[in-house]
Amino acid sequence: MESFSSSEGHTIVLALIKTIQNNAAYLSDIDGAIGDGDHGINMSKGFSLAEKNLPNIAVDLSASLAMLGDTLLTEIGGSMGPLYGTTFLDMADVCRGKTEIDSVTFLAMLKAAVGAIQSLGDAKRGDKTLLDTLLPAVEAFEESVNAGDRFAVALGKMVQAAEAGKESTRDLVAKIGRASRLGERSRGHLDPGATSCYLILQAFADSCQTVLAKTPLDQ
Repeated sequence: MESFSSSEGHTIVLALIKTIQNNAAYLSDIDGAIGDGDHGINMSKGFSLAEKNLPNIAVDLSASLAMLGDTLLTEIGGSMGPLYGTTFLDMADVCRGKTEIDSVTFLAMLKAAVGAIQSLGDAKRGDKTLLDTLLPAVEAFEESVNAGDRFAVALGKMVQAAEAGKESTRDLVAKIGRASRLGERSRGHLDPGATSCYLILQAFADSCQTVLAKTPLDQ
């Protein structure tokens, strides 16, 4: 089965960090339309602190994700710190001890991410949250894997579904968090959490596809 070495964890987590840093202003602009306008600022702060904690030597995917999760859990204010922090910690638990990451393991990591978020609140699909991005992405990835697609192909389908899910939040009314106070006025705007979730999944896919491309298929 197609896989990549867990020792690529440093590369993958660094890609997540750089994506949030590069999109900090964009995320805050989106948040400014229906929230406090600090989503990108807070996310970038936490991810940048994680970059400083990320060792300059290769560490496995589990250790890298756990470090990122711990940093976000303790350093980001509001709801996003616990949400993303717990998400990455639970994903790290799934791949702990694995030397190779294949599509089955990655699917289990994605499902752990969904479980982590759902355990922290009552949000569901259609509430204009990051679950509107994550749930269809996980479903698309699982469907692709079950259809026998290669790992890299399944990652591409995951990103397509994540983008469609993110875009769907424009037409939704926020039912969770600060934006819910706006009622109908929240319609017509992207949800910032759904957008950051899309960017993270896209970074996951791009970085995993890169390391898969340099891994022999018969490994």
